[in-house]
Amino acid sequence: MKGALDDILVLDLSRLLPGPYCSMILADHGARVIAVEDRRFEKESLPVLDGVNRNKEHMALNLDALPIWEIFAALARRADVILEGFRPGVTRRLGVDYESVKAVNSRIIYCSLTGYGQTGPMRDRAGHDINFAGHGGALSLIGPADGPPCIPGVQLGDLAGGLYAAIGILMALHARERTGEGQYIDVAMTDSITALLPYAAGMFWQTGQPPRRGDSDWSHRYAYYNIYRTRDGKHITMAPLEPRFWKAVCRWFDRPDFIPIQHDLSRQPEVIRFFEEAFLEKDMDEWMAIFNEMDVCIGPVSDVDAVLRGENARAREMVIHLDSGDGQTTPFLGTPVKLDRTPGGVRTLPPAFGRDTAAILRELGYDKTHIDAFSDDGVI
Repeated sequence: MKGALDDILVLDLSRLLPGPYCSMILADHGARVIAVEDRRFEKESLPVLDGVNRNKEHMALNLDALPIWEIFAALARRADVILEGFRPGVTRRLGVDYESVKAVNSRIIYCSLTGYGQTGPMRDRAGHDINFAGHGGALSLIGPADGPPCIPGVQLGDLAGGLYAAIGILMALHARERTGEGQYIDVAMTDSITALLPYAAGMFWQTGQPPRRGDSDWSHRYAYYNIYRTRDGKHITMAPLEPRFWKAVCRWFDRPDFIPIQHDLSRQPEVIRFFEEAFLEKDMDEWMAIFNEMDVCIGPVSDVDAVLRGENARAREMVIHLDSGDGQTTPFLGTPVKLDRTPGGVRTLPPAFGRDTAAILRELGYDKTHIDAFSDDGVI
């Protein structure tokens, strides 16, 4: 079955995680994605991120070299989408900016994914994920009330930026179906982080007080929405928000007196201490054997290896394996969006750096003599 985007050609000029994560989403759903990367960056590639390049082709192309516009324009004329992750102004200097591409392809969807966006006082700053999460407001809410902000174990800014870029591209493609015109998309990872704060922002605007780390409705303030340590040093999550769930939990622990004080802030330290002590009486698996049968919104804090080896990930096809061609298989994260008529999926292994360069150039009409000359001149 064909993917939902099987007639879309994407040129991805970005590197590392944010942009490639975006184009991976498009590739998983059928888009032809050509990752275009300067060979000078080959040694900077991170093997742990190979998975985001599945389902793609890879072309080595030095955007600083001549006659780069001739090659790039030939690609751009055929493309539906161009994605780039340079700092503002770099693509203009290289001559591959939106206006230049639009002159040869008015239907192009051109997405720039940067740390701080194309406008504003921070547009030219360097940054990485932790900077974006800090500037965007998320880090101020992560960690204990009596400690410093904690660095989350997942790249919130990079991944949120990649997701919003993919959403923007899909919206622009839909709009092009109506208007026949392409457009420019400006996505900032810092904006993407800030967009993840609807509850925190709503509380601030409603009360005039900014949420405090480790002391907000959904961050350790209440006993019923918290994380507790178990006897074996593991942790469980507890979130019986609805009264029926809260009543069931309190009755199981023989504390019906807690039922009417679920939201009583003055009693929360007492209730939290009770559950902290109670959950230390059993191992995590013992607790889960009890609460899995009760339907009360209590679950484990699963380690990554437990998730990746777990029954649910297999059942949901969130871990899949492709034949590596050497008698082994390579694992990949699956596709979370399950379309029944045009399903996405992982079809091909990540390509070696520059693997498809010659084939793509031949597709554009260049012969072996030209390709050899490009190689000798450092163009590819």
